[in-house]
Amino acid sequence: MSIFDDDRPQKPSVHEIGSDLSLLSVDELKNRIALLQSEIARLEEEIATKASGRKAAENLFRF
Repeated sequence: MSIFDDDRPQKPSVHEIGSDLSLLSVDELKNRIALLQSEIARLEEEIATKASGRKAAENLFRF
């Protein structure tokens, strides 16, 4: 490890929308895609949960 290692740009551990991707390897880009796909799935599950809760509430108060 040289004294110049601290001068290298640090790669962020999480993805920031709009960040510079030019310093990332193909494997790092694939890992970010997987991370984003799992986050999309998590968001879609939350949308489905909220939508089903809303539908249940609408059905409860429907006369």
